[in-house]
Amino acid sequence: MKPPAGPEEAQLPASDIRAFASSCTMHGLGHVFGPGAPPARRGLWAAAVLLALATFLYQVVGRVRYYGEFHHETALEERESRRLTFPAVTLCNVNPLRRSRLTPNDLHWAGPALLGLEPAEHAAYLRALGRPPAPPGFMPSPTFDVARLYARAGHALEDMLLDCRYRGWPCGPENFTTIFTRMGQCYTFNSGADGAELLSTPRGGMGNGLEVMLDVQQEEYLPVWRDMEETPFEVGVRVQIHTQEEPPLIDQLGFGVAPGYQTFVSCQKQQLSFLPPPWGDCSSVSLDPDFEPEAPGPLGTPSPGLSPPYSLMGCRLACESRYVARKCGCRMMHMPGSAAVCSPQQYKDCAHPALDALLRKDACRCPNPCASTRYAKELSMVRMPSRAAARYLARKHNRSEAYIEENVLALDIFFEALNYEVVEQKKAYEMSELLGDIGGQMGLFIGASLLTILEILDYLCEVFWDRVLGRRFWNRKHPQRPSSANLISHSPLCRRQDLLCLPPHLLPRHPPLDLGVGGRGCLCLQGRTPTPWT
Repeated sequence: MKPPAGPEEAQLPASDIRAFASSCTMHGLGHVFGPGAPPARRGLWAAAVLLALATFLYQVVGRVRYYGEFHHETALEERESRRLTFPAVTLCNVNPLRRSRLTPNDLHWAGPALLGLEPAEHAAYLRALGRPPAPPGFMPSPTFDVARLYARAGHALEDMLLDCRYRGWPCGPENFTTIFTRMGQCYTFNSGADGAELLSTPRGGMGNGLEVMLDVQQEEYLPVWRDMEETPFEVGVRVQIHTQEEPPLIDQLGFGVAPGYQTFVSCQKQQLSFLPPPWGDCSSVSLDPDFEPEAPGPLGTPSPGLSPPYSLMGCRLACESRYVARKCGCRMMHMPGSAAVCSPQQYKDCAHPALDALLRKDACRCPNPCASTRYAKELSMVRMPSRAAARYLARKHNRSEAYIEENVLALDIFFEALNYEVVEQKKAYEMSELLGDIGGQMGLFIGASLLTILEILDYLCEVFWDRVLGRRFWNRKHPQRPSSANLISHSPLCRRQDLLCLPPHLLPRHPPLDLGVGGRGCLCLQGRTPTPWT
């Protein structure tokens, strides 16, 4: 604080507004409350100070309101890397079950739910499959497991995979992991399951990724008996490229690869980073498919506990599993959780209708993950095989040339380059920027700073101490005494018109005097000398 300007200001108590205004670093207060200024000048300065203060407060309210809206901005950056982790690649044959593996017991249990067959049509369907009818006295099994049906009757990778190479090195079915999806039994390359080391590549371009040749086995496709919602009319495989932490949702996000073509898939890695509330709506808490909240709430509400890293597809699958388990008491075979797998009749009567209703209502509220990775893809294809290659492949795999043309496909997945994109959400207005704007507006309009605020707080403490606490403490130390006027008016010894006379106890600093008659008397002032009067 500034030193006092003169002896008159030094005599003012600290709680006096004039003393505070003369020493405060806030501009204009000294001109408003300072001594000696004409009233008109004080009024003009007061108007200027109030106008500047109002403008400052208006700007501060606007900045605080803008900060409270929690705006964000998106930044795009391209980075380079010497080596990239290769993504997981999931493959599914569009035909879920092989016709040669179906039995009368399978048709009895799964025919109505999965194939739309009536019991009277089983014999005709078996003839269409080229299978003998059920023997006389056929008795179905007492129980039936849908997951075992797809594991036994689904397309085996050992039969489909004709050739596999990664970066020129041979690979095989042992490099794939079996996984169940809504399309049936599928296979994932480079899944990282069971602690397996993830594959990576130091270069981009063809020949530095995964190359597979597959046989789709059209002769094993089920006959289309009637048009159902999940009846496949196409031939080929469905492929999804995803991260190892994200479960495949291949029936919705996979792309198709047709036989008779070699398909090239050029990938580019993209890292996405989103902000949590209130700036964004991302989440990093995984859903537990077996967790049921005590009170009913949104199906997408995250739950605590140990769980895999959060992903959008994982949240949707967990949400669907919760809903189906709540409605039907079971789960579909591709859903996570510990509930029992639904029977074929439960599939038909409850699971499929419940899942379709959930998807129509869009009741799963799954926010974006705060950090995720996705792969942008560019597809191109050429016809295969050539005539010369058809003869070679026919001899190599002991098939006809027509079979090779109708059933064999090739898939080549690679990185376009080792650079990758980073898409990041950032706060558009940080707390430091808010404080900087407030400080700038404070200095521009009222010439104040943070220390000025401390000065004002210090002055308020002085006022509170002097005018509230100080008065209370003074009254406690010095209880109220009768006034001198009362003492003089009630004492016959202190009545004299020509002199000022006071009782002696009202002059504690004067030395005691012998007042005569029993010590009773007054002190009368004659000039500056007190004399006793008895």
